[in-house]
Amino acid sequence: MRKFIQKIVFFFEMRSFGVSEWWAKKLGVRTTKVRLFFIYSSFIALGSPLIIYLGMGWILENKHFFGLRKKRKSIWEL
Repeated sequence: MRKFIQKIVFFFEMRSFGVSEWWAKKLGVRTTKVRLFFIYSSFIALGSPLIIYLGMGWILENKHFFGLRKKRKSIWEL
């Protein structure tokens, strides 16, 4: 049973959008705290944060269409 659960966790970690990781880097907190926030808020708000999470995941996957790339530093700023 434990191995089955580990396979499920691995599946979702490999196919996640990286939204929690991105928010954790921006906010300076651990990724697990952000994931727990989305889980608890989904229970409280009846799943609407899940829709927001999927929307953010889609934007992060297609960020090249929105111009969310990092600006290149010039040689003088290195």
